[in-house]
Amino acid sequence: MDIDIILAEDVSPAQFAELAVTAEAMGIRAVWSSNYHQNWDAFLALAPAAQATSRILLGPLAVSPWEMHPLKIANSLLTLNEMANGRAQIALSGGGGVLGACGWKLGPDAPIWPFKDEQSGARYPERRVRGVREAIELINVARSGKLAYSFDGEVFQVTRPFQMGYAASDGPLVYGCCSGPMMVRMGASIADGIQVSDFTPDMLPAALENIRLGWERRQQPIDDFRIGNFWAWHIKKDRDVSMYEARRELIWRGAIAAKYAHEIAPHVNGDDEVQLVIDNWDNFFKAFWTRSGKIDGVPASVVDGLIAGMASAGDESDIDRELERIHAFAASGLTELSLRLFDNPMEGLQMIGARVLPALR
Repeated sequence: MDIDIILAEDVSPAQFAELAVTAEAMGIRAVWSSNYHQNWDAFLALAPAAQATSRILLGPLAVSPWEMHPLKIANSLLTLNEMANGRAQIALSGGGGVLGACGWKLGPDAPIWPFKDEQSGARYPERRVRGVREAIELINVARSGKLAYSFDGEVFQVTRPFQMGYAASDGPLVYGCCSGPMMVRMGASIADGIQVSDFTPDMLPAALENIRLGWERRQQPIDDFRIGNFWAWHIKKDRDVSMYEARRELIWRGAIAAKYAHEIAPHVNGDDEVQLVIDNWDNFFKAFWTRSGKIDGVPASVVDGLIAGMASAGDESDIDRELERIHAFAASGLTELSLRLFDNPMEGLQMIGARVLPALR
C-alpha cells in the first residue's frame, strides 16, 4: 500500500511546491490539493509543484462537475498533465463544499430527483451518480486526444466538436470520490480508481464488494485499478495541539457531516450518545467555523471516542497504535491511503516519512 498526502486548502502554491519536493524525496506516491470555495485554486496551486518535481503524482481533490463543467475540468486537468509530464490525476465528486457555497443543497436527505424543488426553490445536483459518470466519460474522451463531434449526456452536453490533441498518452488518472454503494459501483465500472472518505478498516469489506460488482460491468478492465481512502492525520509533537485540531475538524468526518447514525454508533456508547451527536451537529460545526475546537453540549468522553474511531490523533507515542490501523488498511485491499494534513503540514509530513513509510516497506 502506498501513502498519499492531502494538503490543506490554505497551503500557498509556493508552500505546496516545497512540500511536494519533500514528499517526493521520501517516496510518497502522490500529493493532492484540497478544493475549497475561498482558497487557492486547486489546479493552479499545483503548477509550481509540477515544475519542481519529476516523479510524484499531483492532483486536485475533489472537483464536482456541478461547480465546473466536465469539458472545462478536462481543459484544466490536461493542461496540468502537460505541465507535469504525465503525472496529473483528479478525483471527481458528486458533492463538496464548493457546491454548498454556490447554493446547491446536499446531504443524505437531498433527493436524487428533481433538479429543483419548485416549492422551496432549493437546487439539487441532478442525478448525482449519473452526472459523475458522465463527467468521467467526457474526460475519458478528452484525454484520448481523438476528435469528438459532441458529447450527448443526459446531464452534461458538449454541442461543438472538440479534440484535445495535447493529451498525453499515459494519463492523467481519473478517480471517483465514491463512498455510497451506487457511486462506488459506478466508479469501479469506469474510472481508474476509487477514493472513499473516512472509511474505517471494518467498513472496507462492503466497499470492496461494491467495487467487485462495478468491475463486472467494465467494458475495458485495467491492470492497476486504484483504491484509496481519505484519512485525517492529526498526530503532533504536542498532544494538546493535536486534540484541538482533531476537535476543530471533527465535523468533516463523514458520519458526522452527513449525520449517519449507523456509522457514528461504533464510536460511542449506545443510541442516546448517537442522538446526542446528531442533536449537537451545529456545535460541531461551530467548533470548526470559530476555530475554537470547543464542542458544546457533548461530553469530552464522547468527542474523544469519535476522534479515536474516525481519525489519527495524539502525539508521537500514539504512532505505534496508528500503525496497527494503517496495517489493517493495507490488509483490507487499499492500494493507497491518503493522509490529510492540517496545521503545520511539514511537521506532519516529516513524521510520516520517519515513522509510517518505513513501517510499510
